[in-house]
Amino acid sequence: MLLPPSFSLFSFFFFFFLWLSTFPLSHSRLLPIINDQLQTYIVHVKKAQLLYHSPSDLKRWHTSFLPNTTLFSGEPRLLYSYRHSITGFAARLTPQEANAMESMDGFLLAHPERLLFPHTTYTPKFLNLDEWTAIRGSVWEKSFYGEGVIIGVVDSGISPTHLAFDDEGVPPPPIKWKGQCSIADCNNKLIGAKAFRNGDRKASPIDYDGHGTHVTGIAAGNFVSHADVGGMASGRASGMAPKAHLAIYKACFEGQCRDSDVLAAVDQAIHDRIDVLLIPLGGIPLPLYEDSVAVASFAAVGNGIVVCTSVGNGGPRVGEISHEAPWLVAAGASTIDRRVRAVVRLGNGVDLMGESAFQPPSDEFPPIFLPLAFPGIDGDAAAANCHSRSLADLDLRGKIVLCFADDGDNTGKTGAVKNAGAGAVIVMNRRSHGFTTRSEMHELPASHLSYLDGRRLRSYVYSTSTPVAAIVFNGTVFGARPSPAVAAFSSRGPSLMNGGVLKPDIIAPGVNVLSAWPPVAASPLFGFMSGTSMAAAHVAGVAALVRRRHPRWSPAMIHSAIITSATSQDLDGRKVFDELSYNSSASLFASGAGQLHPEGALNPGLVYDIEQKHYLHYLCGLGYNNLQMWAIAKQFVSCNKSMEPAEELNYPSISVRLGSSSEKIVVRTVKSVRKRSTVFWARIEEPKGVRMDLSRYELSFSRVNQEESFEIKFSIQGRRPRQGHVSQGRLSWVSRTRVVSSPILVTFV
Repeated sequence: MLLPPSFSLFSFFFFFFLWLSTFPLSHSRLLPIINDQLQTYIVHVKKAQLLYHSPSDLKRWHTSFLPNTTLFSGEPRLLYSYRHSITGFAARLTPQEANAMESMDGFLLAHPERLLFPHTTYTPKFLNLDEWTAIRGSVWEKSFYGEGVIIGVVDSGISPTHLAFDDEGVPPPPIKWKGQCSIADCNNKLIGAKAFRNGDRKASPIDYDGHGTHVTGIAAGNFVSHADVGGMASGRASGMAPKAHLAIYKACFEGQCRDSDVLAAVDQAIHDRIDVLLIPLGGIPLPLYEDSVAVASFAAVGNGIVVCTSVGNGGPRVGEISHEAPWLVAAGASTIDRRVRAVVRLGNGVDLMGESAFQPPSDEFPPIFLPLAFPGIDGDAAAANCHSRSLADLDLRGKIVLCFADDGDNTGKTGAVKNAGAGAVIVMNRRSHGFTTRSEMHELPASHLSYLDGRRLRSYVYSTSTPVAAIVFNGTVFGARPSPAVAAFSSRGPSLMNGGVLKPDIIAPGVNVLSAWPPVAASPLFGFMSGTSMAAAHVAGVAALVRRRHPRWSPAMIHSAIITSATSQDLDGRKVFDELSYNSSASLFASGAGQLHPEGALNPGLVYDIEQKHYLHYLCGLGYNNLQMWAIAKQFVSCNKSMEPAEELNYPSISVRLGSSSEKIVVRTVKSVRKRSTVFWARIEEPKGVRMDLSRYELSFSRVNQEESFEIKFSIQGRRPRQGHVSQGRLSWVSRTRVVSSPILVTFV
């Protein structure tokens, strides 16, 4: 701008500051307010007309939607430009700036990112991976221990120097691998490691939390001899696929995982050409187009990647499945038959069977009777939970303190009790925790009791003025029953966002699982953890074995093999027990198809396959509009067909709604994966109050990949059940050597 000659520099600044003073807020006062409004948004946009030849071209296209390239602080607005997981980007915006983009050509939709949270080795033996027969060999041998398969893990990173990630006996990575390692400790086992944190390219993939190392060890830890926890009896440890390769994508920091970072991690994993992706984290249920894991995984599945995730630790509440997309293999948590015993011996001679990873030598902590103290006996909730401040004025010296269990880690209670001078702690389940107890590494002698045993303990305390007890440490014992059982904390259906598709798909070991742990200070190299994350890691490892055995199978075929081979019975031939209950078997909403069965998954006989176009028809059936469809499919989809999503998708589990019409017909198609002629016969367990009629009761196959379809007619039998009632059954196709089983769920509407 040109100024008149008579306009002095002094006059310019005088009028400039006079103009600035007319604003109600100065720049310095406005800056904090703007920063408070900034959020990270996930923005979906159309593909530009130009063909991208480089990441810089894509970045320029995405930057064109932003008001400017940097914030007041000088930090970049654009965090990530996604190439594979979505067609869009992540950027720091205020709500007003996000709304302003809606009028721009090419914009589709945007939403603020959300926080996700991470939801452990005897289990290979428990799942019979190493069971060898002269005729068939073992599952590990038939699948070459997962050699050549790449498992990607999106979590809190990795401890690269841990023995579980040594590359002894592991071949070099396959030629197709396109990833990189940002640390110096990579080898033939750990072939990739990268971190994603708000666009920071210098973030470290090293695990300081433990969760990522733990689940990675479960999925594909190499063989480690003499694995133990705190001096307990040691043995050989390994993951499900001990010779598979690992690619680590750290997206979780300080126990939180941001949507934008998870999308970036999956984006990179697709580019790197992994085979199996483990994402053991989640949040509250959301529509599929707003669930970053579902959206990114749709792209991954389209690239031939099997994606395994956890259903969450929201049990016993119903309807809290974290991930409901049908293309995700979603796992719930079950128990194994191993217990780390810490018996509570009461003064009246009664023994209560608890658990604890604190297992000292008997001469160091002999079973001495000590007085029992229950700080919450008068109803003080804080004291009952052993919060530090609530114990400050109590005399707990030399006593065993009773505390109620939390939903997660209980070791913090030990610290509070120890600071109060107590000698030991007993953690008691509430009703909502049922029979599920945890083996945790406490600082003091400790035992974790089930809900019923906790009630017995409290009854004893109320019955005498001088209650005493001793804790007897019995070490690791095997053969506990019932086993497997569904953990009380494992999230349960019904699914709320997917049109009725049954989730979880499967249950797998997720309680007190021993696996790799970051070697920090004097801590042991292995530790116990519980959660559906651990279950998902088992499933991912088995998926890798199936991929190695059948490299040309689609993700849906592997998904089907895992579901239809599951067992609904425990080790004693009874229906799988629900640890939330006193004596009830688990519903399909808790157990899905049943317990993971690796050998069955390796050789299923028949599979239900699903192509990407079938998922698109399914999404149309959910009633999504064009923009919502684009967010998932990354293309415009014309929805001109109405359908019942859960019923018409060729899913291995079968879920139908029966209304006033009292009749429903669904169609399923199965594919033979056997190289010889095989005949399968139908075996039906009808849901209570429902009649099932098949169009065919026999399926004959003469060649591999031959497909056969059949119809199932559901009709109400007898008196119509009340609205909202759920009934369950099973359809199995049985040959001389295979059982291909589908759980059936009927909801009366």
